[in-house]
Amino acid sequence: MSGSDAPLWTPSPDAVERSAMRRFFASVGAPGHTYAEWHAWSCAHPERFWPAVWRFCGAVPGSVADTPAADVLRRGDAMRPPGPDGPAWFAGARLNFAENLLRHRTSGPAIIARAEGQARRELSFDALARAAEAFASALVRAGVQPGDRVAGFMPNVPEAVIAMLGAAWIGATWTSCSPDFGVKGVLDRFGQVRPRVLVCADGYRYAGKELDSLGRVREIVDAIDAIAAVVVVPFLRPRLTPADIAPIRGAVPWEAWMAGATPVPFAPLPFDHPLYVMYSSGTTGLPKCMVHGAGGTLLQHLKEHQLHCGITAADRVFYFSTCGWMMWNWLVSALASGATIVLYDGAPLRPGDPGALWRMAAEERITVFGTSARYLAGCETAGLAPGRSHDLSALRLVLSTGSPLAPHAFDYVARAVGPGVHLASISGGTDIVSCFVLGNPLLPVYRGEIQCAGLGMAVDVFDDGGRPVTGAPGELVCTRPFPSMPVAFWNDADGSKYRAAYFEFFSGVWRHGDWVERTTHGGFVVHGRSDATLNPGGVRIGTAEVYREVEQVAGVVESVAVGQEVPDGRGGTDTRVVLFVRLAEGLALDDTLRDRIRARLRANASPHHVPKVIVQVRDIPRTISGKITELAVHAVIHGRPVRNTDALANPEALEEFRDRPELRLHGRAQASATGISPSP
Repeated sequence: MSGSDAPLWTPSPDAVERSAMRRFFASVGAPGHTYAEWHAWSCAHPERFWPAVWRFCGAVPGSVADTPAADVLRRGDAMRPPGPDGPAWFAGARLNFAENLLRHRTSGPAIIARAEGQARRELSFDALARAAEAFASALVRAGVQPGDRVAGFMPNVPEAVIAMLGAAWIGATWTSCSPDFGVKGVLDRFGQVRPRVLVCADGYRYAGKELDSLGRVREIVDAIDAIAAVVVVPFLRPRLTPADIAPIRGAVPWEAWMAGATPVPFAPLPFDHPLYVMYSSGTTGLPKCMVHGAGGTLLQHLKEHQLHCGITAADRVFYFSTCGWMMWNWLVSALASGATIVLYDGAPLRPGDPGALWRMAAEERITVFGTSARYLAGCETAGLAPGRSHDLSALRLVLSTGSPLAPHAFDYVARAVGPGVHLASISGGTDIVSCFVLGNPLLPVYRGEIQCAGLGMAVDVFDDGGRPVTGAPGELVCTRPFPSMPVAFWNDADGSKYRAAYFEFFSGVWRHGDWVERTTHGGFVVHGRSDATLNPGGVRIGTAEVYREVEQVAGVVESVAVGQEVPDGRGGTDTRVVLFVRLAEGLALDDTLRDRIRARLRANASPHHVPKVIVQVRDIPRTISGKITELAVHAVIHGRPVRNTDALANPEALEEFRDRPELRLHGRAQASATGISPSP
C-alpha cells in the first residue's frame, strides 16, 4: 500500500522556511537539502545531533550540552539493551527533569484544566513551580529518597502534574495508573514497584456518573505495605473530612500535605536516572514494568515537540489522555518548551454533548489537539463538523495515535475540521515513551500514511528474513540506539525480560512488534500489532487493513478481527478470519450486510482479507487505554483463559465471544483440532 499520489495537505513554502526543523538543520550545518538526507545524518551522527537538539531546544544549560563527543554515546556500535555491555548516553552528565519543565517562570498559564462537573482552573508557571516545590518539600519530610517510587492513582488534574514534578524535583520515580483501574489491575502494577507514597483523588466523574475511589484506595494500601503515606485530593467533595479518609492507613488531605513547605534544591542526577516506571497493557500476564530515564525522555520529547510539531511558548497543547497512558507524560513535557498544556478529565464523547472537546478547543484557543483514531471515528459517526460549528481558527495541528488512523479518517479531518489543519498520525509506544514515526512540518500528508521516521531514529521495515522491504508489510525495527530506550525493566536483574521483549526476534536489532509498511513516499502505514496479524493460507494480514474497510460500511460502528485455528484437511491446521462487528443501535446483522462487508474487503483489500465468519456483538473489548485487544478475543474463542481481565476497560464484553455457536465446527475431530466444543 503506497497511499494516494495526491497529498491531502502540503505545507506552504513560507511555513517550511519558518519551521524550527529547517532552522535547526541550518544551525548545525547538516549536509543535504531534504528531510531524507537530514534524517540519515541524524542517525549516523548521534554525537552531533543529540547535543545540538539539547542546545537548540533551550534546555537548562549544563553538562549535557557540554558532553564530549566520545561520551554522548558509548558502546553505540550495535543495538543491545542498556547495561555494562550496552549503549550508554551522556556519561557523566547531570540534569533535573523538573527543573527543565519549570524553567519558564512567568505569570502566563502553564496549565488550563477542564473536567466534567468542575469549574475551569488555571495555574501560572510561577504557581506551578511553587506547588511542585511544596510537594517536593513534603516528600523530603516524609523521608523519600532518590529512586523511591511515588505513585499516582489520579484523574487528569493539575495535582497529578504537581506530584510528578515534585517527585522528579528530588529524584524520586513517578508511576501512575488511571482511576478506572480495578484493585487487581493497580496491584499488578504498583505491587511490583512498591511505592513509598500514593497520591489519589476521592473519585472522578465520567459520562455524567460520579465514581468513588476511596474504597479501592483502602484495598490497595492494605495490600502494599511499602506505602507509608497516602495523599488524598478532594475532587468529588469540596473538602475532605477526617471521617472520609480515616479508614485508609497513612492518609492525609492534599492541603495538609502541602502545608509548611521549605525551599528544596533541584537534585542534579545522571542522564539515565529513573524518572518514570510505565506499564505494558498486561492482558496476557503481569504487565512489564518499563523504567525510563530522565535525560532520554526529556531529549526525545524536546525533539518531537519543537522540531516535529513546531511547539513554542505561544502554543496551547492538548492531548486527550488519562494519567495511565504515555501520552499524558508526553503532553506534560510540553511545559519544557514554555507551552500551555490543557488537561481534560471525563468522557470525550459525553452523552448529550459529543462535541465537548471541540468546544473546549475553541474556547481555549488550542493550537495542537491530540486525540486517538477511535475518537475521530466516533466524531465522524456522530456527524460532528467541528470546523463549522466552532471557531477553530487557532488550531494548526491535529495529532492522532493509539491505533492506526484509517484513510477515511484523514478525509474526515480535512472535511470536518479544516483543510488547512496539519493532521499528523503518530506511532511509538509506552516502550519508548515517544514515537518511532510521526509528523513533519516540511513534508506533505498523504491519506492513510504517517509522514516520516523520527529524527535520530534509525527505523526500518524487515521481512521475516531480516531484509529491508518497501511497499510490502513487515516488522517495524530500529537498527541503532536512541536515548529513550528504557534504561531497564523492573525486577529484571539479568536483562532477560528486556532482551526477550525486543532483541530475540532479530539479532542486534530492536523489533518493536508493529506490522507496518514503508510507502513509496517515504512514509509509513501501520497495519496492526505483529502478534495479532491474521494468517489465512499463510498470508500475513494486519488487522487494521480489515478495520479500515469494514468500518466504512454503513451501519458498522467498529469491529475486531481474529484468526480461528481450523483443520486444514491434511492433519494440520490453518487459520480462518473471523470478524466481529458492533453495529449502529437498532441494526441487526443479516446476509445482505455480510455480503456488503465481504464485497468491500474483496474489492479494496484482497480475497485473503474476506472473513469466513461474521458475527454481531454488542461491544468490543478494549484495554483501559482504549486499544482493541485482539489477543484476548483470540484466547476466548479458543477456550483459553484471559490471564488479566483487570487490564480491560470492559472485561464483561468478553463473555459475548465465549462459545459462540457460529464458531463451532461440526464433528469431534474438527473440534479437537481447534479446542472448541462441537455443535450438539
